[in-house]
Amino acid sequence: CSQFVQFLLINSSFISSRRVTKMRARMSCHLLSSPPGHMTDLLYTEKDLVTSLKDYIRAEESKLEQVKRWADRLDTLTSTAVEDPEGFLGHPVNAFKLMKRLNTEWGDLENLVLKDTADGFISNLTIQRQYFPTDEDQTGAAKALLRLQDTYQLDSNTISTGNLPGVRYKSSMTVEDCYELGKIAYSDVDYYHTELWMAQALRQLDQGEESAIDKVTVIDYLSYAIYQQGELERALELTKRLLKLDPTHQRANGNLKYFEFQLEKQRKEEASAQEEEQKHVKSQIEKREAQRKRSKDPLPERKKYEQLCRGEGVKMTPRRQSRLFCRYYDNRHNPRLLLGPVKVEDEWDRPHIVRYHDIISDSEIEKVKELAKPRLRRATVHDPITGELTTAQYRVSKSAWLTAYEHPTIEKINRRIQDITGLDMDTAEELQVANYGVGGQYEPHFDFGRMSDVSAGGGTVFTDVGAAVLPKKGSAVFWYNLFPSGEGDYSTRHAACPVLVGNKWVSNKWIHERGQEFRRPCALEEAAL
Repeated sequence: CSQFVQFLLINSSFISSRRVTKMRARMSCHLLSSPPGHMTDLLYTEKDLVTSLKDYIRAEESKLEQVKRWADRLDTLTSTAVEDPEGFLGHPVNAFKLMKRLNTEWGDLENLVLKDTADGFISNLTIQRQYFPTDEDQTGAAKALLRLQDTYQLDSNTISTGNLPGVRYKSSMTVEDCYELGKIAYSDVDYYHTELWMAQALRQLDQGEESAIDKVTVIDYLSYAIYQQGELERALELTKRLLKLDPTHQRANGNLKYFEFQLEKQRKEEASAQEEEQKHVKSQIEKREAQRKRSKDPLPERKKYEQLCRGEGVKMTPRRQSRLFCRYYDNRHNPRLLLGPVKVEDEWDRPHIVRYHDIISDSEIEKVKELAKPRLRRATVHDPITGELTTAQYRVSKSAWLTAYEHPTIEKINRRIQDITGLDMDTAEELQVANYGVGGQYEPHFDFGRMSDVSAGGGTVFTDVGAAVLPKKGSAVFWYNLFPSGEGDYSTRHAACPVLVGNKWVSNKWIHERGQEFRRPCALEEAAL
């Protein structure tokens, strides 16, 4: 038989949870923490560069002050001298000092002016640049914002003004920021988001915000994005507005004629096809209604996933809720839990999901992060076709692996998982640590192996049953992904919602089904609990 348990240790309060993939069924342990990841290092890098830049500015200001004093002194001297040049030079000291200034002091001034005070700053910038984000990183951050916008149904103005729920450090977006988001969406042929962010950029320009980006450039993108979505009338109106600002705009003049021609053609076609379209629409409505009746749950999984992330999931009936309890737990008098039993709370009934409170300390969390941070790499999944590990857009995080012999804290966490679950750690994989930044996510997937194409993952939003388990610092969430028979429990399909505000750390502990035969015996029935 095979079995798989998922165990989620949580140490921060952001918007979801997490996991990864393997070929066989197993048990998993997740551990989440609060800010940050490699992004923290970038903040300190930028702070160091600002300090270096200020040093450069001070050096330049000091140099300019010396030059200014020199210029002021000579301005006064030469103004007096030219009033009576012969009389001035009749004084032997004045003649000597003129020779000295021109031969020596002006050369010193030249050296001062040519002195490069930027060397220290440029040297520091060159060193730090190796740690800078790449174009790919910037594009990834932009796409993360777009994911958040869709998942949490945020309008562009809310994001641009920084009015996100739970934020401590409010930050608004400039016209350039909105324009950049729109351009990245445009490069992805994502005209929906191109429209949203070019419209926001235009809105801020109309409100009087100063920017190097002009309205003509923004409207050019906006009108084309709207045209690509089939809204000819709006595209035409925006093109007319653009031409009022720049009557010589070549592309806009061409688009104006094209849009007018297409709009007239569309109107003629719509008039002739209106009756036939009404019949078609009626037929489509009847088909959708029939399909809805045949289907138990017609809502697409993606929509369900986003609803759960927004807290709009299935609500338990009072009868089901009455079966959920809180209790103290020592796992059949485990010696290490007798004096300090674990606080357990039922989160869901089927599949049975429980939360263990206060089982990991802040110091342990920091140690795990400290050990994992230097090794974090983009998380991978198994390609169902090639069987190779590869990155995927539906899984956005960085991960690292920690072994028990590296530090006593890791060994202690492994032993605690064994004490609480009663499962043998000898067949477990090493502790995996993952970091999710803003927009980090893992879309719906299974955690148990299947014979065909393999899904992978972990999280706290269960799309099949409508359960959503929210992070709580210091707690652990636990569930079985396989029945005792070894068959997969498909109701455990789950996902990690994108992080809206903050950063999230997770540790995963996978325990293979082998070695658990006497701790969780096989059942004779396929779906027995």
